[in-house]
Amino acid sequence: MLQPLLFALLLVAAFGFFAWQVRKIRANILVGRDRDMSGHAAERFRKTLLVAFGQQKMFKRLTPALLHLIVYVGFLVINVEVLEIVVDGLFGTHRFLQFLGPVYDVLMATNEILAALVIVAVAAFWWRRNRNPPLNRFSGPELRLWPRLDANIILYVEVVLMVALFFMNTADLKLHQMESLDLPGAFPISNLLTGLLPTDVGTLEVLERIGWWAHITGIFLFLNYLPSSKHFHIIMAFPGVWYSRLVPQGQFSNVESITHEVKAMMDPSYVVPPAPTGPDGSALAPTAFGVKDVEDLPWTNLLAAYSCTECGRCTSVCPANLTGKLLSPRKIIMDTRDRVEEKYYSPLIFQPNVYGAEAKHEPVTDLANATLLRGKVTPEELWACTTCNACVESCPVNINPLESIIEMRRFLVLEESAAPNSLNVMFSNIENNGAPWAFSPSDRFNWAEDLYAAEKQPAVVLA
Repeated sequence: MLQPLLFALLLVAAFGFFAWQVRKIRANILVGRDRDMSGHAAERFRKTLLVAFGQQKMFKRLTPALLHLIVYVGFLVINVEVLEIVVDGLFGTHRFLQFLGPVYDVLMATNEILAALVIVAVAAFWWRRNRNPPLNRFSGPELRLWPRLDANIILYVEVVLMVALFFMNTADLKLHQMESLDLPGAFPISNLLTGLLPTDVGTLEVLERIGWWAHITGIFLFLNYLPSSKHFHIIMAFPGVWYSRLVPQGQFSNVESITHEVKAMMDPSYVVPPAPTGPDGSALAPTAFGVKDVEDLPWTNLLAAYSCTECGRCTSVCPANLTGKLLSPRKIIMDTRDRVEEKYYSPLIFQPNVYGAEAKHEPVTDLANATLLRGKVTPEELWACTTCNACVESCPVNINPLESIIEMRRFLVLEESAAPNSLNVMFSNIENNGAPWAFSPSDRFNWAEDLYAAEKQPAVVLA
């Protein structure tokens, strides 16, 4: 009875701490501006099925896509064995799913084959990341120190989990062979490894328990490491893709107040809607134009920041980055996530209300003067963007760095008048002349005078 009790405590602690971390991250995401993402369920489901579940955009690069597919499918299928281990741990059973008969044989064999392939794929990923990295993918200031270490930690953990799985299965299989019993399931890889283990029954029982506990404890530790890692995308990619933009890529949003002003200028009969008011009827303070800090971004952008895989596909196709400019779309997304974590890292304080427990999520006061714009993202990075949408098109989980870039540039222009001089000249020309050029409207067609004169010349008839 001691083992089920210990396992139950481990299970509750693991999932309780994970739920606490997820609730904290949800509160971080919801500090962003409200954005209505209701409707279009069929289209969102199709996109999630293709992009998040089906890995559609990964296959633009075949070799890493196949390696990633092995790890991804292995992660999904091996969870069947994790479910079995949880049931066995809670109720003291052994190989609970054996009642599935031939289906169980197929599942266990598939688990072992995929586990072996995962080790091969992880080794290839490690070599690719550390010994032969793709140009412009695994370098850059945003990948120094922790991001680089984090990527390797996950690779090591995945190998340890698979080795523990084989350790458990091989010891269990040899125990049954020595006792002339059939172990439910098929274990093609473990069958090849039984000769490496000792023949003492007591030692095998200890080794099997070590493998069992190491595998499931490692999975629980991995689960609670995920929220602090870029590998949280294995969970967040699904809501991230579901709530991704459905409008045409590159379509800019309009500022509602400016839209009303323009309509009123063009149509004197247009009635400008009243300014929004608070619950007490008082006028709300006008919101700033654009984005200065994470609270100014829509919550979907903050969700996307937690979905980022840090793969660098966006940066590797960015023409500004490829020509040596400061802009890295990956850095913009990572800076957004780092900023919201930095500003709202304090533990949640729960206060009851009539609807239950609500999170009181307040910013950290000593960081109140820091902001996303200029605190982490520089204007030089933002103005290097050509708005070509290459980063948006290449992202395997539909993150849109361009939207954040445009909104921060909007703040620079409309709130600080901090556009580059060449743009300020263009703005002045548009305001004064109705066009980007420094010519009055009356002189706009002077360039065509010679063409007009040439048309009036009599035609020359050749004999």
